[in-house]
Amino acid sequence: MIRSYKKLFENNKKWITDTTSRDPKFFDVLGSGQSPQFLWIGCSDSRVPANEVTGTLPGDIFVHRNIANMVIHTDMSMLSVLDYSVNVLGVKHVMVVGHYGCGGVNAAMGNKPVGLIDNWLRHIKDVYRLHEQELDLIDDPKAKSDRLVELNVAEQVFNLTKTSIVQNAWSTGQELLIHGVVFDIHTGELNDLGISVGDNSKMDYVYKFDMAPALT
Repeated sequence: MIRSYKKLFENNKKWITDTTSRDPKFFDVLGSGQSPQFLWIGCSDSRVPANEVTGTLPGDIFVHRNIANMVIHTDMSMLSVLDYSVNVLGVKHVMVVGHYGCGGVNAAMGNKPVGLIDNWLRHIKDVYRLHEQELDLIDDPKAKSDRLVELNVAEQVFNLTKTSIVQNAWSTGQELLIHGVVFDIHTGELNDLGISVGDNSKMDYVYKFDMAPALT
């Protein structure tokens, strides 16, 4: 067991050597600060590393991960990451990235209690309820799971647009696009779901914030 842990540090030394051999100034640049253009809100699944699947370097993508890439309005960790990335780092794109074969989505489709995570999975069950008519017509379990993965990503994109953080950025003219993406763990392909949103013009009135300054 301890050998596998120590292997990480051996790999780290090799990575440093390989990296500096390709670019001797790599860590000087990395240590000077970050200015990522992207925030990646993804699943905690170990098979979906943001930098590796996008071919980007450390410093290119700001990352938040949780079970099944959820955007929950009471999740202060997610909201803090969103606020920092939008208002401090000035990211231009926020990507909700799901993946086919998601264990969280599959668990939410069943009725067997798992434990504490059941409270988290309930939010995915809510997504299922919203699209129950469509999903119940799909007989193949894998196809149903894949579709729920896509619908869940779309719902989390919508949840992002409802936050005061995103709406405030739009109201001040900040360039910010919210995207829905799914990673196929069987092919390695990132699939754009075509649901990019850049303003609240199509949002239901009840979710819109009035960002106009108060009169004094």
